[in-house]
Amino acid sequence: PLVAGSAARDAFQSADAKKSRQYHDAKSASEDGHQTEGGMLKPIIFGGLDGILTSFAIVAGAAGGELSPQVVLILGVSNIFADALSMGVGEFLSSKANNEWILSERAREEWELENYPEGEIKEMVEIFEDKVMSHEDAVSCINTMAKYKDFFVDIMMQQELELQVPDKDHIRESMKEGVVMFCSFAFFGALPLLGYVLFPLEFHDMSEGELFVSACIVTGMVLFFMGSVKSFFSNQQWFIAGMETLLLGGACATVAFTIGQLVKSVYGDDADLV
Repeated sequence: PLVAGSAARDAFQSADAKKSRQYHDAKSASEDGHQTEGGMLKPIIFGGLDGILTSFAIVAGAAGGELSPQVVLILGVSNIFADALSMGVGEFLSSKANNEWILSERAREEWELENYPEGEIKEMVEIFEDKVMSHEDAVSCINTMAKYKDFFVDIMMQQELELQVPDKDHIRESMKEGVVMFCSFAFFGALPLLGYVLFPLEFHDMSEGELFVSACIVTGMVLFFMGSVKSFFSNQQWFIAGMETLLLGGACATVAFTIGQLVKSVYGDDADLV
């Protein structure tokens, strides 16, 4: 499906109608040609960006406050894994709560359809008329769909409430999103700290400033990479998406570094007691 979806997307991006027609004629009915991998894109990208920016903000703030590398590691590691757990649990609970609310709304729509089908059908006809469909076509279309109760209720959810009904195993999917969020946050969040662990093993005479520069380089490369990967799930060019993520991440780090310097200037050497 990914290869097939890539062919369809290439046809769209190149505005090649002939290639798109050939793809649709050749594919089987079970192939939809769309990217399903994007379902986990939110927890991966959001968790990864949040993790690496949180970690690098600690590094930048500590560098601005001229704290020692040991303090940076202690603050960074403890904060990253605590925040990763918090983000993972939060993603699971929020996703689960949202799905349960949608299902409760579906149950209400189903009850209303059973007890007053004429009213629900009339509402759907008006919605389809608002979408520039003629009254006759809207009535014919809605009456046909209303013969299939479960299908019609799902259509009501989408068109009337603009809600996508979750799958039956939505709790497992919510748990998967939470785990992905935790892993993404912890993995990418640890990257800015690797320079403070690995580089001193190879280069024993690196200064605190050089360690910070190495962390900036690693973080910048990862931010650009994550932005580029994000472009594969949108119509944005990979270079522009990478630079956008890099610049936004750099702005966050600049704020943290500036605040660290400000606190250092206010409290002076007392900040070393942290």
